[in-house]
Formats: sequence, C-alpha cells, structure tokens
Amino acid sequence: MEKAAYFMENTYRDINLDAVVGFRILQAHLKGALEERASEHELLSQQARVESLVRKLSSLIEKAMHSLEQNDLEYFKEFEPILGPDFWILPHSWNQTDSTLAYPEFGDPDCFNEEISDSCFTYLLGTWKDNGKPCIVTNACRNIMTKFGCSDYSLSHQLFYFMFADMKRCSNHLFLRAQYYKNIFCASMMKINMEIESNGFKYFSQDLFMENIMFCGMSGFSDFYKPHWLEAILSWQRPEEGCFGKPSNDFAHSRGTDQNQLLRRVKRREKMLADGCSSHNTAVAVGALGGFLYYY
Repeated sequence: MEKAAYFMENTYRDINLDAVVGFRILQAHLKGALEERASEHELLSQQARVESLVRKLSSLIEKAMHSLEQNDLEYFKEFEPILGPDFWILPHSWNQTDSTLAYPEFGDPDCFNEEISDSCFTYLLGTWKDNGKPCIVTNACRNIMTKFGCSDYSLSHQLFYFMFADMKRCSNHLFLRAQYYKNIFCASMMKINMEIESNGFKYFSQDLFMENIMFCGMSGFSDFYKPHWLEAILSWQRPEEGCFGKPSNDFAHSRGTDQNQLLRRVKRREKMLADGCSSHNTAVAVGALGGFLYYY
C-alpha cells in the first residue's frame, strides 16, 4: 500500500476519478483499522506507519482532486461527494455469501451502459443538477438496478448503487430491501470470482475480480477476504512503479486489441498510463487491499 501511495505521488496529476475514489476507500479502511485497534499497544510501530500513510494519502488526494477539477469539471462535480473524507462507511458486522442465491446463469454483461448508471448515481448523490435533491429513484433506475441476471461490471454497479444509498442514508422504500439485493448480488459476484480463480486469474479478469472484492467486502461479506486471494492480488502489483496494470513483461506486446478488451469497462475515462499502469486496476486493488487490512 505504501508502494501504491508512491505511485500516486508520482502520477496524481494524471490519474482519473476512479483511482482517486480507490485511494479514498483505502484511506477509509486504514482509518477504520486504526480505530478498531487503538488499544493494541503491541502494534504501535505498525500503527505509526498506517497513521503516516493516512496523512500522506490526505495530502495526495487533495492534490489529485484539484487536478480532476481542472481537467474534467462536469464529471468531478457529479461525483465530488464520493471523494469526501467521510463519505465511506465501513461494516462493523460480517456475513458470508449464500451460494444458493447466485444466478444459475448470467445474462448480458452489458445490461446497461455507463452513462445510464452514472445518471442513476447522480440522482442518489443529489448532483444531477446544482443543489439537486439527493436519494431520487427514477423508474428507469429502479428497473435497471434491480434487474436480475446481470454480470461483470453491470452487476458490480448494481451493488454500488445500493452502497451509495446506504452512504447517503436514503429512505426510499426500495432500499428497505437493500440487504436482499446485496445478498443476491454478492453471491453472484462470488460465483464470478470463483470462476476467475478456476480459470487461472487471467489478466483481463483481474480488474473485475478486485472490484468484486472491494464492493462486497465493504458490503460486509467477509468470505471475499480469502488469504490466498490477498496473495494473488499482491503478486499483481508492479514492483517498481507500485501500481497495478499490465504485467511488466507483457506490456511491450499489449498495445491494441488486448488493451481495448481491458478498457471496455470505462471507455470514457480509464487511463492506461505510459508505463502500463492502469488507473482503474490500481483503484480497485488499493480499495480491496484496504479491506483485507481492515478485516484482519
């Protein structure tokens, strides 16, 4: 995580909003871990390192936010709330996924496009217009965010929608059933992650794998925090840069079609940086790693 902060220090002018969210989620987990272990005096040296990292991230996130505001003001304003230091709430009790709730088969991985999900998020956040009212659930958003059978990033964004509602404390009656939907979504996301593992953690699947861990872990499902999954994620970090992205020895051969396959999730704003580092890969990696630290 310190290496990832080193990466951010060198690239905060270039990384995208996704990456800043990932580092903010990492920071929330680090703060949460410090609070949970405040009385464990034998961990003082580790606590000092974590406190130092929290301070460093605060400064870097502020700089990165300033850069985002200058480079893409409209998008920044839509998602500014989730970049705030107190937006993310962590679980204090834990569940396991129930495999019987997972979809027997998955439908279209592109259940809806990114523009539609972004607009649904802004209705919850209250950023759909200046001084907009938050927690609005349109019929279109209700339909797509509760549609069963979605997979890949459409599925993780459905979970993200219910997470946003939690963070904003939305009281729409749809969210009275939030846990019902989270149970189904994360059971299905666990099924996807197990398939990714059985297929040998192919590079193109690693980003989704880590996003699923980050979101379902934050939703209180501790079975996503498997020690051997932690080891796998740590092995994907590029040792020199501290980032996550194309494996170092593959990057020279990866331009073109391979890269396009990875970027399908975030066509508009993913940044594959010059050295093969990926903003989105790094975001979901640090968010997931923070969750492991918080849980253990």
